[in-house]
Amino acid sequence: MGISLKKGQGVSLKKSEHDLSQVTIGLGWDINSEKPGMLAGLLGKTPPDYDLDVAAFLCGDDGKVHDLGRDPNGKATLIDSDVIFFNNLHHRSGCLWLTGDNRTGDGDGDDEQIVVKLNELPTQYAKVVFVVQIYQGIKNGQSFGKVENAFIRAVDAREREMARFDLSGSTYGDTCRSLLFAELVRESGGWTFKAIGTPSESDNFVDWLKQYV
Repeated sequence: MGISLKKGQGVSLKKSEHDLSQVTIGLGWDINSEKPGMLAGLLGKTPPDYDLDVAAFLCGDDGKVHDLGRDPNGKATLIDSDVIFFNNLHHRSGCLWLTGDNRTGDGDGDDEQIVVKLNELPTQYAKVVFVVQIYQGIKNGQSFGKVENAFIRAVDAREREMARFDLSGSTYGDTCRSLLFAELVRESGGWTFKAIGTPSESDNFVDWLKQYV
């Protein structure tokens, strides 16, 4: 049975407690059922769907992301980089990938997953950071407090849920649009999973990435 966590609450799980040879980060939410306002209803407009995304940053021993996928002019593109997100689904190591970009929340269970094969991850990577966001949440007037049945969770190699944050409802309110979910940290005896749960009003994972470059 996984640990259900609340806003800002963390937990540390070591290798002895779970099989951390592979970890899956699952993100789920339900199709938007918001009703349009009176004016929008008269104009035949429906509220935009909630598009939640999960992203991962691969960091070195110094806790920083070193490869941002730069173009010939030196500008960071995040393509073929150490940042996994909807425009960069697979890491070149073959040890970490995003299963796809679900833009509506359609379907049961996890709508998006990031899978990490920790036992095969090159030793140059000492930390993997996971963030969830609502894409264009500010523009669309969206927040975790308004989305239905949203959650992010971590599952070990034996498909046992380790930790989960339920993102919907009053816990996160009407201003939270992204969350620093967790870190996987390489230690001498193996890996440690650290749930963090720090919220932010930002709707862009790049704002979190700035803390790791």
